[in-house]
Amino acid sequence: MKCIARPLRLPNCPRAFFQLRVSSARSLSSSARHHYPQHQQHDDRQGVKDEVPWLAKQPLHPLSLADLVRHGRPPLSAEALLSSARFTLSLLPIRLAHRIQALRNLPYIVVSNPNISKIYNNYQHSLSTLLPWQGRTISNLDDEIRFTEVLAELVHTHTDTIPILARGFLECRKYISAAEVTRFLDEHLRARIGTRLVAEQHIALHFSSTPHFDPGASPTPCPEHPNYIGVIDTALRPAATVDSCGGFVADICELNYGVRPQWVVDGEPDTTFAFVPMHLEYIVTELLKNAFRATVENGMNREPIVITIAPEPPNMSPQKRETVRLDPPTEPRGAFSHDAIAPLDDSAPGVTIRIRDRGGGISPDVLPHIWGYSFTTFGDDAADDVPGAWNDDALSVISAASGSGSGATSGSSGVGSSSIAGLGYGLPLSRAYAEYFGGGIAVQSLYGWGTDVYLRLKGVGKIE
Repeated sequence: MKCIARPLRLPNCPRAFFQLRVSSARSLSSSARHHYPQHQQHDDRQGVKDEVPWLAKQPLHPLSLADLVRHGRPPLSAEALLSSARFTLSLLPIRLAHRIQALRNLPYIVVSNPNISKIYNNYQHSLSTLLPWQGRTISNLDDEIRFTEVLAELVHTHTDTIPILARGFLECRKYISAAEVTRFLDEHLRARIGTRLVAEQHIALHFSSTPHFDPGASPTPCPEHPNYIGVIDTALRPAATVDSCGGFVADICELNYGVRPQWVVDGEPDTTFAFVPMHLEYIVTELLKNAFRATVENGMNREPIVITIAPEPPNMSPQKRETVRLDPPTEPRGAFSHDAIAPLDDSAPGVTIRIRDRGGGISPDVLPHIWGYSFTTFGDDAADDVPGAWNDDALSVISAASGSGSGATSGSSGVGSSSIAGLGYGLPLSRAYAEYFGGGIAVQSLYGWGTDVYLRLKGVGKIE
């Protein structure tokens, strides 16, 4: 495939210009725009090699936050930036192939659904833009520019994957069991968290590095702050995230219920650790949304929601202690200055956040279903028969607002627009984000009184 590329940096260049210009000739045949059985038949007739089965058999590299920060603090040198691009290229084709193969393994009638088929074709297209880069080395900045354009297109292409898949599985619920869909989505959501994060991390490093320094021109999040390495905040303060998300959700509650719940942050609110802020924003917004709503509907809005921040004690064993050593910035650029880097709270390899409400708890009939995907809450009449289905206007407004106004549901989370409102994906998706780097979410319900939710997050470890 021949890419018709343009330089990434042009004076006063609109952000939309950064989308990759791709010729109509695809490395996978144009029949990839149809359902996969047809595509496979055309592969045989036209002699186009299908790389998916071979790539899908390759093992997935287990991604860690340490992998994403190992290239150093921005602005990176040209060699460090090229190393980041090569690392990204080593991961993405295999990850995309695994998802394509998983979609091929679904029943044909399911993949024939227009929404599922659209996602399948998107993955085929994205893989076709990466395959020409395999077998070659990204050895100069011109290559790195073109490769970063490919990543930007990939991120844009898959922005609305979750709501589109949701509609597809909703329409196919007669042909595939809920258990099968849950297994597929659990695996798919976790996989795309890593795929999107890998791509966005390199894009952010590109725009915050010396050769191309222009954070404001990045088509994906690229915070210009000395604590950031790409999209990772090495000194993230969870208490600040809680207050920000709490204010946002409280505003929506007040608008729709006429009541503004209160919250209190206790424990050790000054704790910081290294994590992806947009992931934490999404999780906290979803958990506070549930707590605020339960509190208001239970008539306990005078009782504040209590959020406790508890850093994990340091692991003093040298053999088990993960240490990441980072090179300092190659030179001061913009807000990125060695002197401006805040000292890290290295005593917090991880953080647990407890959210406690007096919202009456969760009914024993509903509790087993809170981690499932509520496929019939799209306004379908069957939603009334689903335990715990959230299908009211107030929650839809909260979800819609979080889709457009909060960093939690845009950017790296990849949730996309407000069309996910009412699908019942909030808690399962939050758990996927929490578990991706070794954390998790646990729920303790005291029915008739309230609920405690424990969110455990694992950071990078000690950064030097």
